[in-house]
This record gives sequence, C-alpha cells and structure tokens, in this order.
Amino acid sequence: MNQETQRVPMVLTGRIKDSPSKLLHEMVLQPQFDYELEHLLPFYLQIEMAMISEYKRLGLITKEASEEILSYLDQINKNTIVAESESNMSDICFAIEKYVETRLTHRAEAWHVDRSRNDVQATAQVMFARKQLLDIVGELLQLSDAIQTQAIRTMDMPMPGYTHYQPAQIITPGFYFAAVNEQIGKSIKHLLHLFDELNECPLGSGAMAGLELEWDREALAERLGFLRPCRHALTSVASKDWMIQIGAELSNLSVSISRFVTDLINWGSSEYRLIDLPDQLSGISSAMPQKKNFPVLERIRGKTAHITAYYLDFAVAQRNTPFTNLVETAKEGGNNFATMINHMKTLLRLYTSVMEHLQFQEERMYEICTNEFFGGFSIANQLSLRGGIPYRMAQALAGRYIVGMMQRGRRATEVDANYLQEICRAEGYEVTLLEEELQEVCDVTRSLHSKKTLGSTHPDQVKTLLYIQEQEREAQRIQWKKAEFTLTNRYSERRR
Repeated sequence: MNQETQRVPMVLTGRIKDSPSKLLHEMVLQPQFDYELEHLLPFYLQIEMAMISEYKRLGLITKEASEEILSYLDQINKNTIVAESESNMSDICFAIEKYVETRLTHRAEAWHVDRSRNDVQATAQVMFARKQLLDIVGELLQLSDAIQTQAIRTMDMPMPGYTHYQPAQIITPGFYFAAVNEQIGKSIKHLLHLFDELNECPLGSGAMAGLELEWDREALAERLGFLRPCRHALTSVASKDWMIQIGAELSNLSVSISRFVTDLINWGSSEYRLIDLPDQLSGISSAMPQKKNFPVLERIRGKTAHITAYYLDFAVAQRNTPFTNLVETAKEGGNNFATMINHMKTLLRLYTSVMEHLQFQEERMYEICTNEFFGGFSIANQLSLRGGIPYRMAQALAGRYIVGMMQRGRRATEVDANYLQEICRAEGYEVTLLEEELQEVCDVTRSLHSKKTLGSTHPDQVKTLLYIQEQEREAQRIQWKKAEFTLTNRYSERRR
C-alpha cells in the first residue's frame, strides 16, 4: 500500500559535525564530482538499478518502492544533481541518494542498507575503463584496416630500406606496413585479453571485507555485463591493476607508434622525399615559403609521449597506496585516466587519417634504389656460395668493390664484373661471375624476389602475411563486437 512517509532531514554522518570547507570543496571535491558526473554517472545509475533487483529479491523493499526509486533514478542527469558541501558533502553517491530519498513517497528504509561506496565506486570505475578499452580497440581496428589497404597497394613497390640512417636493403612500403600491422594486431590481442581479465565485478564486496546480507554477486555481475564477480573482497576495492595494465599496454603501443611516425617524418623530409600528404594534412612556414611541413606527424609523435607519462603517473600514485586501500589517493591517482584515453583516441584517429591519405613517390624511391649499393649483401652471398670464398672475406671483398665503384662515380646498377674479379684475384680467389649475372644480383626488382624465407620482402610472402593478418583481424573484430554488444544490450533487462 502506498504510504506517505514523514519527511526528516537527510543525515549523512554522526561522526563529524561540519561539512567540507570551501577550500576542500573547490580544490578537491568539486573537481572530483565534476569528473565523475562527466564520466561515471551512467555507471553509478546502472549500479543502483542492479542493486534494486537484489533488494527486492532479499525482500527488503517492496515492488512499489523499487519502481518509484527506479523512476527517480531515471530522472538523474548532469543537470539534476550538483555538488553541495552541506547537503551531500560534494559526493556524487550521496547526491544520487539524496535526490531519490527526498522524493520518495513509499517506505524504503532498507534502501542502501549493507552497502559501501567503496565497491560501488570501484565498479563504476571498471565499467568506465572497460568501455574506454573497447573504444580504443575499435579505433585500432580502423587503423589496421587503413594500414592493410596501404600495404596491399604498395607491396610490389621497391623502396630503400635504411638501418643507422644508411642505405641497407631494398624493401617495399607494403612490407614495412605489414610489420606495422603485426604490432597493431598484437596490441589489439593484448587489449582484448585484458578486457576479459579486468571484466570482473567488484560490486558486493563492501568497504573491504564483504557484506553481511546474502547478495547474489553472480547475478549482480551478470546484470552489469561482467563475466564474473571478483573473487576477493579486498582485491575488488583496493586493486587498481586494471588502470595500470591499460596504461602499460597503451604506453607500449604509443612507443611503437612513435617509431612508425618517426619513419614517416624522415621519409617526408626534403632529403628523402619518399612520401607526400595532401594539403589539408600539411602546414607551411611563415618565414620560409619553400617549405611544406607535415605537422600532423609531429603532433602524433608528441601525443605518444603523454601516454607513457600518464602510465607512469598511475604507477607512481599506486606504489605508495596501502593495499588495504586509500580511496581518495586512488581517485587522485586515476585523475588522468580519461585524459590518457582521449589522447590515445586522438592520436589513433590522426594516424588513421594519415594512413588513408599517404602517397609514396614511386619514381623517387626507384631512383634511390638504383643509385645506392643495396646489393652488397647479395654480392657477398654469391662470392661465398659460387666462388667458395669464406663468408667474412666475401663480405670484405664486396665492400672493396662497392667503395671502388663509388670512387669511380658509378651507380649500383652500372656493374663491372671484371673489376670485382680483379679484387677477388688480388686475394687469391678466382670467381667466374659474368656481367649479366652481377647485373641480376644488383637488379632492383630481383632484390625483392630473391628473398626466400618466411616473413621476407618477397611480394608473395608479404601477400600471404597480409592475408593472415586480415583473418586474425576479422576474428578480433568479432570478439570486439561481441563484447560491445554485451555492454550495450545487457542493461536493457535491468528492471526485471
């Protein structure tokens, strides 16, 4: 039966007499309230609704009271609750509680009995984190698609490969981007595994030692889209491994992306001139009109530094926090989590746009491949395999040949088999390597197809690897969509 309750002032504590000071409110509590209002409010409300089902099952509140509470929870948004020192101690959980309790007409004395903010806050934080993790995976899948498209388009296009910033071996952009996608694919795999690992529900753990009523933690976990409840009450509220692990994985990824972008910055320089970007992704100099800059690449690389800095921020904050928990230190320690996620999303979107618009200067790359002595490795191999020259000596002889050709002003493709034979003969070796055979060894296209091993620059090997990567990515996409579907649709049943 509906029964109007007598209004009594909402009392938050009997332990202290005064509400938070203006300084504490403005410097600490209000910013924290605003952060949670922006990022955690939907999850707090989902948690409240899931707990209503348990209160009903335990027979602690009536169906009528539960429906009324749910109706008021549905009214709560960023505009309906505010941080107030005196009425809610500038705490979002107290603000939600006050909003509902001051409007109830049905008796619900047991609402929020046997509950702590600690496990509620921990649950909301993990719910936010897992959603952001899946968002990052979605961005990475789009980036990987763009990289795959570039790789397929350029896997037969010779380009100079450099080690120590010196001409080393001929590769292709497709070969290089297959390597990039190997790294991206591993990061996606790690993040999806991390999602499964952290998708455990802290709710029902209480302050640190568990709760006194027989809460069905499995049911709570299922209602909130978790795979399972956390097994240990203290770990549920004290552990912030999820934040450190996400930060670590994104930090590792950002290091790789920084290296990839550094290559693009080098390739886009006026000395290399291997790549170009459209004008809408380019910049200019205010003083030097001849310059076309690529500030987007510099911005991406700069943003990667923030990710590692935020990861270090999380780790340093947690290392001095007792495992028996300091909630406020933990909150401060995770203050930059959302900022880190936003930086990561931004740099991934920028990188994806670069990959979608990147163009390679094919003629310029081929010119470098013909001018530089990329065939030195193959020459040494042939001297050893066909001439019976010990390999280290073959390396030395090939090096002498290259130095001599450079001193003569000859290009790599302007071979001289007689000169090579003279160098070998001077060391007591007779080598019968014909001019056309040496020409083949130094041929640009042949250098790609001469590689035989798994994972090499041979276009067939690159094509095979790209196919495997595509299949792996589609499996990851299915796993990602399944996780997204669970989080999106699980709570449609919250009122049952």
